[in-house]
Amino acid sequence: MENPQLELADRFIGETAVNLFLTGRAGTGKTTFLHRLRERSPKRMIVVAPTGVAAINAGGVTIHSFFQLAFAPYIPESVRGVNPQNRQEQFRFNKQKIAIIRSIDLLVIDEISMVRADVLDAVSDVLRRYRDPGKPFGGVQLLLIGDLQQLAPVVRDEEWSLLGRFYASPFFFESRALKETSYVCIELQHIYRQSDERFITMLNAVRESRVDPAMLEELNRRYRPAFDPDEKDGYITLTSHNHTAHGINEAKMAALPGASCTYQAALEGTFPEYLYPTDASLTLKAGAQVMFIKNDPSPEKRYYNGKIGIVTGLDDGSVEVLPHGAAEPIAVEPAEWLNTKYKIDPETKELTEEVEGRFVQYPLKAAWAITIHKSQGLTFERAVIDAADSFSHGQVYVALSRCKSLEGLVLRAPLDARCMICDPTVRAFTDYAAEHRPDGALLARQAEAYYRRLLLELFDFAAVGKRLRILRRFVDEHLGALYPKLSAMWQQHTVRFSTEISDVGIRFQKQIDRMIGGSAGYRDDPRLAERVGKGRDYFLARCGEIIDPLLAACDVEIDSKELRKDFAKMLSAAGDQVRIKKAVLEATADGFDLHRYLEAKAKASLEESRISIGAEAKVTVSDDVLHPALFETLRSWRKEEAGRQKVPVYVVMSQKALLGVSNLLPSSLRELARIKGIGDKFLEKYGDTVLEFVREFRAETGADMDFPTPEVAVRPDAGGTKPKRKEREDTRLVTLGLLEEGLTRREIAAERGLSAATIDGHIADLIRRGALEADRFVPEDKIRAITRCLNEHPGEKFALIQENLGSDYSYSEIRFVHSALERGE
Repeated sequence: MENPQLELADRFIGETAVNLFLTGRAGTGKTTFLHRLRERSPKRMIVVAPTGVAAINAGGVTIHSFFQLAFAPYIPESVRGVNPQNRQEQFRFNKQKIAIIRSIDLLVIDEISMVRADVLDAVSDVLRRYRDPGKPFGGVQLLLIGDLQQLAPVVRDEEWSLLGRFYASPFFFESRALKETSYVCIELQHIYRQSDERFITMLNAVRESRVDPAMLEELNRRYRPAFDPDEKDGYITLTSHNHTAHGINEAKMAALPGASCTYQAALEGTFPEYLYPTDASLTLKAGAQVMFIKNDPSPEKRYYNGKIGIVTGLDDGSVEVLPHGAAEPIAVEPAEWLNTKYKIDPETKELTEEVEGRFVQYPLKAAWAITIHKSQGLTFERAVIDAADSFSHGQVYVALSRCKSLEGLVLRAPLDARCMICDPTVRAFTDYAAEHRPDGALLARQAEAYYRRLLLELFDFAAVGKRLRILRRFVDEHLGALYPKLSAMWQQHTVRFSTEISDVGIRFQKQIDRMIGGSAGYRDDPRLAERVGKGRDYFLARCGEIIDPLLAACDVEIDSKELRKDFAKMLSAAGDQVRIKKAVLEATADGFDLHRYLEAKAKASLEESRISIGAEAKVTVSDDVLHPALFETLRSWRKEEAGRQKVPVYVVMSQKALLGVSNLLPSSLRELARIKGIGDKFLEKYGDTVLEFVREFRAETGADMDFPTPEVAVRPDAGGTKPKRKEREDTRLVTLGLLEEGLTRREIAAERGLSAATIDGHIADLIRRGALEADRFVPEDKIRAITRCLNEHPGEKFALIQENLGSDYSYSEIRFVHSALERGE
């Protein structure tokens, strides 16, 4: 086995859902692992990094740009309580970004050592919003890559004065969301950069702040205060501060004889300045020491990122460089860097990278000196280290570990223990991680658990059932009177869904779980494969018989713009769940395969919902319409009249009135006046026109209907028998209006003659719809406590939630916060 730790990491990512922190000393192959993972992994992933240069090198994007994070300190929602309104304002993404977030299996964060804990919590809150709000990071798998003993996160004093109240240290492992997850740490052991075992031992001691006097003395033998390197030897100076490196490079360049040449980068599209890998205006002279900043893309591999050389010739259109150790100079060609963003291919539904901008420049920069920070990830044959005034954790280790050997190392100033800064919290974390390293046995258990979970998830219809229940409540409350047959259909089909799909699915899961048992070879068991195949056929058939007709029947007209919008969202959410479930079932045609399952699920989640409703879009005439031909005639007339007046169609004639006239065929203004939705103004303006349409229809078809009309279609104030149920104004809006007038909940209940529980039900629904905020009725500290308890006990009855919280929390307060969380979904 070439590298057991790399193989273990690769299998944890590919075969489990376990979060992984991949670490290792400088030169152990972390970056190489990431590049290979991007090429080979079947999981859909995005790669982010804390800085622009790190993101470009990792082949990804910056963490702040992808998740649209501010650079200010972030206080996680778990601390400040959930406020859906504020969350919506902060995390507002376009449909493409939301689709990407919902479709990924894996989030890779490179150079995690530089990511602050609060930034990681902000990432988690974004993912919770658009994926699973009940799970840290929305349930997506994490791969965190970096070395905590190298560069630390940058935190200014004023930022820490705020963050220090919530975090023990700024390092990523203090993230509150990360602490809610289980993750494993794998440390790569084999060092590819250095081969001198003595030097490797010294570097490890520096890394872990355990340098003894003998090691320090040996290191300081490399101290040469008057060292003046020969330009041909290719030494580069590593400094702690940017201004020092800049000053050295400027002075060296100015001291060279001869004229300089300046090369302008070619910029195309969007390529922000902070992403520039080198100077956009690159000034060079013959004799200048330069560093290649990109690997040679040619088959010859003549240079690599970090290779030092000397400019031997240049003119307006070319640059020649003699790399250190080479016999002949090479003609350097301009190189291209890409600024990319993630997007979904509309045809294949694959996650791809779209080029937003290009930066074309010679892959060189003046390199007599470079900052330690910018040297991370590079390898040098010879280096002069000026780190005596190192000011942050890990800088001395980064500087020393850039060198291939101790012989190629020169110290500008002697080192002492004080400049080898290692944060004690980092040491404690790395010690803990070293003591709890995963092994093959844990991998096997997690891989089996992952496979088992996805296999059982295949027959879990809870998410579909939840969306159907929400839709049924809406249909009963808002559409039942207008479309009674639709309401009856929902009642019948949801009962069938419960008994023929949901309940059967639960029994099916139990059967499969028993078949799996403790057998290690169950994946190849033909009985299990047969059972999965039968389940696939059964549930696909039932979805086609029960769910598909139900959703298709919802293609009805609704006058209210707000209700129409709400209904469309609910239908889309239900349609998404059904489409995903059918896609993963269909993916098991050749047996259950983990990666086929994930691919089918991701692609189905990216498809546009095919369910639509509208005020005047082409719709299927409901079964509640007794005379469809007249209904279509009146609907066409209504649309033309609304267009002429430039008003919504329901201003001309409501859907309720349209249905009433189509079903009851009034023959006089008196009969027309008794139909719900027909008022005096309508009679005066359109009464004769509508009656003429009815008379023509009767003459053509011989249709007739006797008045009085059925109670549901008669207006109570238009004469005739008073119906038992009067038309009601939306009762919740009445409650909302009284709240806005300043009445308390108790006063509203008394005013309306309703129970306090009914009024609280109105308020809960108004919170869910966004008309009210929970913090109007519940203090912030209670919101935080209730939110935490609801997340810890998903699906639990409110009575048990109240019992857990204690007598200080009312049932209504829990109900209000729950409604706010539902809206956040």
